[in-house]
Amino acid sequence: MFPFERTWVHARDVEQVALAIEDMVTQSSGPYFAALWGLALAARHAAADAPDQVTERVRAAADRLIATRPTNDHQRLAAAFVLDAVDAARARGEDSPAELAAAALAGARAGDADYRGRSRAMGEAAARLLPDGARVLTHCWGDLYLTETVAAAQRAGKELTFYCTETRPYLQGARLTAETLAEMGIPTTLITDGMGASLFSRGEVDALITASDRVTLDGHVVNKVGTLQLAVAAHAFGVPYHALCHEPDPKSPTAADVPIEHRDGDEVLHTLGRRTASERVRGHYPAFDVTPPRFVTTVVTDQGPFAPGALAGYEHPTHDQGEQE
Repeated sequence: MFPFERTWVHARDVEQVALAIEDMVTQSSGPYFAALWGLALAARHAAADAPDQVTERVRAAADRLIATRPTNDHQRLAAAFVLDAVDAARARGEDSPAELAAAALAGARAGDADYRGRSRAMGEAAARLLPDGARVLTHCWGDLYLTETVAAAQRAGKELTFYCTETRPYLQGARLTAETLAEMGIPTTLITDGMGASLFSRGEVDALITASDRVTLDGHVVNKVGTLQLAVAAHAFGVPYHALCHEPDPKSPTAADVPIEHRDGDEVLHTLGRRTASERVRGHYPAFDVTPPRFVTTVVTDQGPFAPGALAGYEHPTHDQGEQE
């Protein structure tokens, strides 16, 4: 288990890709890229064993991958790139199995480039919000746009320090976020999930920054459970909270439109495979929580920073229209 072990997991079909996402084998940016290449793989397999069903197989694969983590809309955005590319190929009359598989691959490549480019833009916008010497607290964020934020700050000559929550029960903050920051040469301090308010109260944090699994059009930030308590504490002590997202979700006007994933409560009874509570105890695990816009200072997108109440001004790219019916 990273960072103690680094092993490659080979997913050889769409179902194996889906299970890797569901079982938390891949996290942060990982599910987005896994969905892209999983759909390209589905198209290739369909072209080989069911040449008359390439489009149907790819759409079914997209449905399966989108359902893996229902709160995060990254898989839907990834699927849009591939499905739109396949539909465009058919509209051009390129509907042989080989041509459709090639179109799916091209769509995956376009989605890969888009994510990387937008992450750089988000990172640059976020870095501009941070003063030199800023002490930043983050929660469960090992995404590509974390590294782009840090890289942009470094290019601007800003020196940052980070506090990372450990992020129970999978310890993403301890294993992924903190290690990523340390690898980039950033002074990094790990805290438990319950220490954030204490740091805010003592004036030891200048900004709270997180990713977001989804942001609604009315400015609610949906992110890893524990974000809400940090945002409320930051607000209480006058610390700005900046949430990064690739784009507000046009399918989620309000928080009521976002499904919240509840994982098996047994997962919170274990840490790194070792049980940490007795057999007499039950676990409860809503994997995400929702932060109301009054506790959010800025939503940072690839089009720059927005006040949470001003997200109607975000111009959605056309690829987002490739949604499933």
